[in-house]
Amino acid sequence: MKALVYTQPGEVALQDVPEPVAAPGEVVLRIDAVGVCGSDMHAWHGHDPRRQPGLVLGHEFVGTIETSAAPGFAPGRRYTGNPLITCGHCDYCVQGRNNLCVNRTMVGMTRPGAFAERMSLPAASLIAMPQDLSTRAAALTEPAATAWHAIEMSMRALVRPLHECQVLVIGGGAIGLLAALLLRHLGVAGLTVSEANPLRRDAVARQVGCATLDPRAAAPPESAFDYVIDAVGAAATRRQALASVRPGGVLMHVGLQDWASEIDMRRLTLAEITLLGTYTYTTADLRATVAALARGAFGDLSWVEERPLAQGQQAFLDLDAGRCAAAKVVLVP
Repeated sequence: MKALVYTQPGEVALQDVPEPVAAPGEVVLRIDAVGVCGSDMHAWHGHDPRRQPGLVLGHEFVGTIETSAAPGFAPGRRYTGNPLITCGHCDYCVQGRNNLCVNRTMVGMTRPGAFAERMSLPAASLIAMPQDLSTRAAALTEPAATAWHAIEMSMRALVRPLHECQVLVIGGGAIGLLAALLLRHLGVAGLTVSEANPLRRDAVARQVGCATLDPRAAAPPESAFDYVIDAVGAAATRRQALASVRPGGVLMHVGLQDWASEIDMRRLTLAEITLLGTYTYTTADLRATVAALARGAFGDLSWVEERPLAQGQQAFLDLDAGRCAAAKVVLVP
């Protein structure tokens, strides 16, 4: 079969690879669509030591069961899936926080991913969805669930209801845009998105209908927001996020562009700012996100760009160069 293989930093290539085989308890999915994630871009740049050349990347997928070695999972039905393959018995899994599973592995990292015509996956990772849900919407379940999980966590820490808050989202990529769309759906009127890329900034203004700013021209105003989401995670955006949140506010850190950087712990302490980190989503979040996508909570998703899998390398190049207005590119085998 054909798969898009990460061959070296800056390159993915369409190659012939062996067909996947369903081990006991697994299925083989025929991939209908797969999104390009920021972590795939990070690997493509050669910045992720966990993802080495020779790997098939891709973990934002929807597919149809082609063969099954798992009772109760028949060929012909479409599923999205949790790319985190968890043990089910550690403390975190038992608590329902399986995104923190100490034994987790991951599609597109420790096993071949979805940038391929077919992929094997444990049936326990499959997420049921309405069979008439569009392929585009289903393929966005994973990044949308990341935004869902982050906002759900934040609402537990906010002093006032979310819809009363002045909110800043830093980054107009997929997670930032999906978070902004969900925040609008949840009634947030005072919403601003900070995005340096003018193409994406214009797309945010059209799709979300909120205020936008160019952080290269002017930093977000200081101490102006009750709630800040950093969907970039660069050293500069971390500093901006901490400076822009009000005393007593909440800062949610989602993006992981830079591995480490200093923050002003004195301001964090004296201003009683709540700093939260979030990692992916739980299975419950994924299921809730499927339902939200089905009822249109994230809008019509017309901003998503679809390309053939064979054009994957060009998609990576365009995303890297900022030539792509779409916050999400979905590849179709």
